[in-house]
Amino acid sequence: MTPLKKAPRGRNMLFLKALLAATCLSTPSALLAQDSPASDSEKPTETIIVVGQRDTPITVVPRGLSVSLGKADFEAVNAINVEDLMKYAPNFFVRKRFAGDDNAVVALRGANTVQSARTIVMVDGFLVSNFLGNSFSFPPKWNVVGPADVRQFDIVYGPYSARYGGNSMGGVVSVTTDEPKKTGAYLNAQTMIMPFEEYGFDETFTGYSVEGGGTYVTKDGKLRLRAGFRRFDNVGQSMTYNLLTPATGTAAATTVTGAFVDPELATPVFGAASPVDVVQNQARLRVAYDFAPGWTADAMLFGWTTDQTLRDTRSFLKDANGASVGQGRVRFNNQVWNATGLTSSEFERTEYLAGFKLTGALAGWDIRSNFSRYWMPIWNTKTSRDFLTGLSDGAGTYQVQDNPGWYAADITFDQSFGNHNVGFGLNANRYETAQNTFNVLNWSAATGRTFASSTAGKTQSLGLWVEDAIDLTDTVTLTLGGRYDRWRAFDGSIARQSGTILLADAYPTRTDSAFSPKASIQAEVTEGIVVQLSLGSATRFPTVGELFQGRIDDITREIDPQSFDPNLRPERSTDITLMGRGKIGPVQITASAFYQDIEDAIFSFSGLNQFGTVVSSFKNVDLVTQSGVELIFEAKDLWVNGLDLNASVSKLDATTVRNLSNPETVGNRFPRIPEWRSSGNLRYKLSPKLRASLGWRQATTPTSDLFGREGSVYGFQTEYFFVDTRLTYDMNDRVQLNLGVDNLNNDQAYVSHPLPQRTFVFDVKLKL
Repeated sequence: MTPLKKAPRGRNMLFLKALLAATCLSTPSALLAQDSPASDSEKPTETIIVVGQRDTPITVVPRGLSVSLGKADFEAVNAINVEDLMKYAPNFFVRKRFAGDDNAVVALRGANTVQSARTIVMVDGFLVSNFLGNSFSFPPKWNVVGPADVRQFDIVYGPYSARYGGNSMGGVVSVTTDEPKKTGAYLNAQTMIMPFEEYGFDETFTGYSVEGGGTYVTKDGKLRLRAGFRRFDNVGQSMTYNLLTPATGTAAATTVTGAFVDPELATPVFGAASPVDVVQNQARLRVAYDFAPGWTADAMLFGWTTDQTLRDTRSFLKDANGASVGQGRVRFNNQVWNATGLTSSEFERTEYLAGFKLTGALAGWDIRSNFSRYWMPIWNTKTSRDFLTGLSDGAGTYQVQDNPGWYAADITFDQSFGNHNVGFGLNANRYETAQNTFNVLNWSAATGRTFASSTAGKTQSLGLWVEDAIDLTDTVTLTLGGRYDRWRAFDGSIARQSGTILLADAYPTRTDSAFSPKASIQAEVTEGIVVQLSLGSATRFPTVGELFQGRIDDITREIDPQSFDPNLRPERSTDITLMGRGKIGPVQITASAFYQDIEDAIFSFSGLNQFGTVVSSFKNVDLVTQSGVELIFEAKDLWVNGLDLNASVSKLDATTVRNLSNPETVGNRFPRIPEWRSSGNLRYKLSPKLRASLGWRQATTPTSDLFGREGSVYGFQTEYFFVDTRLTYDMNDRVQLNLGVDNLNNDQAYVSHPLPQRTFVFDVKLKL
């Protein structure tokens, strides 16, 4: 396939990239790496523009807007899953469809909820980002920890530090667990209750979790151990509704009632996928040992299983005798329709993480290194062919993943030389996956298998970086840096059975490289007022799922060139953030303005191939620009003692500027990015033992696709406004009770799928 010719870029972006490269290449080497905390040589946390907790240093390099959330923030959150702990962060959204959803993708600023590969997520420095693909199906592995284990959440918006690869184009999220300080134990129990009403549903879904563990610390403090477990069981609402489709021909049709006519949907709603019955089990162990002065070895082991059962598929249709009708030709409202698409399914996955970290000092250098392996030895999905085979355990499909996962390694060297804080290092990763799909005679037992299709592929990358944070004066710091990345995609293959013939093909090996300059200057312009200007570029290379997701055509018996792009280019962004922080009375205000220019943004397209078959594939959108402003407010003891506030409001503009693949999309707002977002949390200490909080999350209606379509019902990305409340009561030093309500106002909102309605949460926390 011949690559599309691209229109020339604007002179302003070319000038900016040239300036960044020149400044980085003309300075000494540089500072820091993935999972490295702010070093002692950096300015103290209070002089950096960071909102949230300041009791412990931020664990990622705070260039650009940076947020650090701690225990006081977490106590005000109804945290059913660990990703809930950051739901009030500024200009931030977590796509969590139900309690226990393992497809929870984060969206920072203009990185939307199907661009999962634009955010790097780490737990205790170990990479848990699932870069096997780039969609809602490849979220970070949040379940490596439970809510009770987390000490702080650190979020940095944008790719302004050379320590992090191109996947930091949206930002970096670092989760840090509690460091054992003494021997002890804890046990938390939680229940969730969600009444749900929509279309044919009027029922209450419930769930629970039990989380506990213990810590052990030797008398000399050299050996520290933390072990824990979590059991989670919940039934979430149906994720999809099924609509009738117009029928043709004169064949007989069953007269039915029970479908729902929604004026905002093209056809009536006749059924829904089964509510999601999810069971998760987690076990984790972290061991640290100080084996020499200044040297610590740290190991982490984690195991997690999840089973999702969707066998309670719903049809709202009834025939004249009141019997359920789940599929076939039906007559509703004097029109003939086809009722199709309802299925049953079961999903099973087992995951492991093994990580080792070594930190210490040698010859004046602070050295940090970590190595990890994340793998999924069990991952299969069983699906019935239709509604009736779902009930009878008839024919269906069985999809098996062949031990997908990734390896990651990182090493960092830091040292101060006079007013230079220099760092350099490297990081590397390798992602690999393979899957087989079978047709089966019994979908639930997965028996009677015949091969249907398979795919496989691998990517690997190596990054070298250098930074120098230069203290020009006591109040001005200039940071210059750059990174070089080398990327390779290989062993891509695809096969499918076509009648009696096995069709197979291989994808070409791809290699690419990129240099990404970074620059930032921070100054205290007057007492109490700090400003920071950060510039950076980032290159995000395609994932396995974006490259190797084509189909073999039955006619040509080769990979359909319309189903994948062999010349798919990496995304390249140029970013600027200008921030200022000051204080008015008890309120600290941070103002931020940002701009991001993305060349060759990767997004999924659907269309007809040369034979009239609908195919979806990832293509490059030539140019997308994003800009916005953010105002963030923090206050302690606001108006009265014990009243604290964190609040933010953001305005964004994301536009498709150039798209040669489909010019009709030019000028539209980029999908899934709202124009306005706001969030906040108000906390009040009613008494020494009783605390109350009120939180909110709000966003305006985004577009749902590249063509700018909008809607306010199922199938669209909609506006939302959620109000949450929580009461915390300390019975004594060992027992705490919590009662909360999420979505108190019972707003009905959608991320295509329906989001949770009003949910009651009750916790009991014990320290043993």
